[in-house]
Amino acid sequence: MSGAAALRACFTLLIIITIDFFATSATSSDTISANESLAGDQTLVSANEVFELGFFTPDSTNYYVGIWYKNIPDRTYVWVANRDTPVTNSSSSVFKIGDKGDNVVILDQEAATGTVLWSSNQTKANSSPVNPVAQLLDNGNLVVREEGDESSSSGFLWQSFDFPTDTLLPDMKLGWDLSQGLDRFLNSWKSPQDPSPGDFSFKLDFHGYPEAFLWDQGKKLYRSGPWNGIRFSGVPEMKSTSDIDFTFVSDQQQVYYSYEVNNPNMISRLTVNSTGTLQRFTWVEDSKSWSMFWDAPKDQCDDFGECGPYGICDTNGSPVCNCTSGFSPKNPQAWYLREGSDGCVRERELDCSSDGFLPLKGLKLPESSNAFVDMEMSLEDCQKGCASNCSCTGYSSANISNGEAGCVMWFGDLLDMRHYLDGGQDFYVKLSASDIVAYGGLVAQNSSTNGLGTLAIVGIAGGGGGVLLLALAAFLMWKRKTMPIRRGRNTEPKGARERSQDFLLNEVVVSSKREYSGENKPEDIELPLFDFNAIASATKNFCDENKLGQGGFGCVYKCRIEEGPVVAVKRLSKNSGQGIEEFKNEVRLIARLQHRNLVRLVGCCVEMDEKILIYEYMEHKSLDSVLFRSSPAKSVQVKRRAPC
Repeated sequence: MSGAAALRACFTLLIIITIDFFATSATSSDTISANESLAGDQTLVSANEVFELGFFTPDSTNYYVGIWYKNIPDRTYVWVANRDTPVTNSSSSVFKIGDKGDNVVILDQEAATGTVLWSSNQTKANSSPVNPVAQLLDNGNLVVREEGDESSSSGFLWQSFDFPTDTLLPDMKLGWDLSQGLDRFLNSWKSPQDPSPGDFSFKLDFHGYPEAFLWDQGKKLYRSGPWNGIRFSGVPEMKSTSDIDFTFVSDQQQVYYSYEVNNPNMISRLTVNSTGTLQRFTWVEDSKSWSMFWDAPKDQCDDFGECGPYGICDTNGSPVCNCTSGFSPKNPQAWYLREGSDGCVRERELDCSSDGFLPLKGLKLPESSNAFVDMEMSLEDCQKGCASNCSCTGYSSANISNGEAGCVMWFGDLLDMRHYLDGGQDFYVKLSASDIVAYGGLVAQNSSTNGLGTLAIVGIAGGGGGVLLLALAAFLMWKRKTMPIRRGRNTEPKGARERSQDFLLNEVVVSSKREYSGENKPEDIELPLFDFNAIASATKNFCDENKLGQGGFGCVYKCRIEEGPVVAVKRLSKNSGQGIEEFKNEVRLIARLQHRNLVRLVGCCVEMDEKILIYEYMEHKSLDSVLFRSSPAKSVQVKRRAPC
């Protein structure tokens, strides 16, 4: 054979080998058939080259089949097939359609029997398909379908979107297919170099009023809040725009959340990383980098149950935890030390006949897995239903997308609430009738109590340790004359503690005008500030010799401050459990209620971690010694220490 003939024969053989190679495998196509496979560096690429599928190795030891963005240089994986069962040799392993044609598998092709190293779940096929194909779509979904059947997802025999890993892509569903018992949720990588299942997962709970939770194995880390028709109530940043739309579906067949990107130039993904953080990214083409514009949990109030039952978390407050009005800390000592997980307890129990509701604005609704939901009820009927059920603790509108519609009722403790300056929604917590009178609120429409006005009960430990209890009707409050503001001396704050105290007092004065006014125009109050050193000097450093009595919140001392009149100084104990809210409430209430039968508040002090109230001195002891003197009063024996 001549040299030219030999060359032609070699060239022909090369063409035959090349044709045979492409007949038995696939490279850079978006589809493989039942008799084709992927191995080594071979990949599937979606039609418009958005996503790519193939073998990859994050640590040069283990190999996985995954999907990543084709044209993003910083390779970002959005789905992993065999995350539990990596292979050690990609050249001897192949990825293909399973024998039954309704799933995908990874085989060890060197084994004589073609050992299955990994197999996907089988979902929808009732019988073996005739001509199955596996196709990688431009939205990142790997699907198995009958050849020629490209109508809709309902025709897919299997799809990777039903089995997410750590990433939620546009058009994916996070949640439940109830007809199949299929739960689609995100699960983190174990580490950035290990795609095996990690400790953190993001799941949708379809019970009650559906919402999503971030879990650390069996522990709840973060809660999205329930869907209110516009967004998850705990994600105020969540707003549909021209670029992106959010969808939530809840019916008898399915409960899921998804999103759709309308801008073809926008690439967005939601992921849960290996350290337990939810993050939403968009790709910035100019900088060739991912930009994170939302994450959770992002602050202390995002931590699940940070303030315990009936506690409300507010990152703009100090401390961040506050009890709902009508409640007080369950563990005062821990609460004082900024540990609020024990939450709050009711100050007065419900009686299920005259209870009312206190509206709370801008709230992340409480944890709602045990809530009752009726989308057809009006908010008025919702209030009646909650009022008539002794176990109901609060209610809210189920949908705020077009006014307020639907009804959600909570039963049992209210957990994981937080306040937003911008966002959240209205929630109505059930309180006893006396609390409704004290804090203001809505009397239940089916209540037997009618025409309730505003009632104030004020107490102070006076001479001999007695307690003054006096109720004033709303008429007296409405008739009360106004008094000019006098802030007393002006002290320049010197640090964080002084700034917080100054802020507290400002809030007391302003809130007093706003919340307890019975007239159309704001009313002013007189509330001088006293110097702590002057008080300490007048009481001889709070010596027992000057003590008038002692109550649950602290001691009361008799003294004369800087040649002024004799006064009673109430020094709140740091371990009493009476925190900032209780202090503000007492100042607001007593400063506003000026009446001849009420002891008068003449000033206060909020320096050096101290909370002190100064009252006029009652020469003839407290009113209870007169009202309840059916038997001779027992004198109070005060054990004296050494002279001050």
